[in-house]
Amino acid sequence: MRARLVPSWTASLTWKAATFILVMCVVLATLLGTLVHASVTHQTVGQVRDKALTRLSETVDAYEAGEPLPWRSGIDPPGLPPSLRALALKGQRGTMVADRGGRPVMWAAGPADGKVIATAVDYSQSAKTITGLDQSILASSVLAIGATLLIGAFAVTRVTRRLRKAALVAGRISAGDLDARVNDPRTKGPRRRQDEVATLSGALDTMASSLQRKLENEQRFTADVAHELRTPLTGLHAAAELLPPGRPSELVQDRVRALRSLTEDLLEISRLDAGSETVDLAFHLLPPIAERVARAGAAETEVRVGRATRVESDRRRLERVIGNLVGNAHQHGRAPVVVSVDGPVVTVRDHGDGYPEYLLAHGPQRFRTSAETKGHGLGLTIAAGQAAVIGAELVFRNAEGGGAEARLTLPEYVSFDDA
Repeated sequence: MRARLVPSWTASLTWKAATFILVMCVVLATLLGTLVHASVTHQTVGQVRDKALTRLSETVDAYEAGEPLPWRSGIDPPGLPPSLRALALKGQRGTMVADRGGRPVMWAAGPADGKVIATAVDYSQSAKTITGLDQSILASSVLAIGATLLIGAFAVTRVTRRLRKAALVAGRISAGDLDARVNDPRTKGPRRRQDEVATLSGALDTMASSLQRKLENEQRFTADVAHELRTPLTGLHAAAELLPPGRPSELVQDRVRALRSLTEDLLEISRLDAGSETVDLAFHLLPPIAERVARAGAAETEVRVGRATRVESDRRRLERVIGNLVGNAHQHGRAPVVVSVDGPVVTVRDHGDGYPEYLLAHGPQRFRTSAETKGHGLGLTIAAGQAAVIGAELVFRNAEGGGAEARLTLPEYVSFDDA
């Protein structure tokens, strides 16, 4: 069964409100128009019927007195509706609207010595009155519906515009812009009554402010802790170097180096969170940088170079990103680890079990790694942060043939001579 394609604009609150207003206006106009039409028609027809019955009584009196019958009256006149004739033959009086000579008339008929005596009253003016009334009702209904729809749409649009602004601010906050606020003017005055949208906007601004304070406190705490640890770690590292050679000394020195590396990573993350990093952009040939980072690692890394190009980037930060990706591939994946350079794109791939689902869904998260691996989850977090600083796009995915694959796309330098 094929799904029906519904236009996206039909899901908007403005469209739904306009449709509701339109339907209600049409129903109300139809109801009122029907009531007015029925009331006026009943009154108009009643007046003409009374007139026709009065003339019929005058015609019967003239017939019984042997006087000439009035105009448009007679015994069994031509054009009398058969149903009204049959009613009169049964001894009853009745009226009926019918066409006579191309004009509507109100017939009134009754019995007279076994015959039918009838008279006709002009009904054209009454018919015009009813037709004009129907046209007036239709025109006024269309104008009223249009005006109501415009006013309702204007009112609803003002509400939806405020809701849309609140949604945009919420999206900016979720994207990391913690300074975004709705700033609805209705929330400024404490004595001013607030509607539901103003309440929502105020709650969103309060939530954003609270979230911003908490994140700033966490960032400040992380930076302060990392900064305070640097001095004792420096002394501890120097003391560890003075220990006599042996296995205990190696273990102490290894843990001190790990703790020192963790402290430096925390400081780097705190600077990234604070947005205080400055970029030293320049144009660099990409393959030599990738080859130098690959050779600097302790494990063997294969480098494949396709199209060589220059990129605009911060060399130190670019080497940090590639180095973290290569180090993560060796630590959490399996050999061979391959670094491919093709134009402004650097791809780092291993042949292990691939990235975990949480990383593919939400990106790298600090201090979160798989249960069977060691580490703090800071390498990829720093790589993603530094990539954003230098304006590069870093995408994590699992390769089709197995293994994890990180794809870094850098801004390419294009010379006007090559264009």
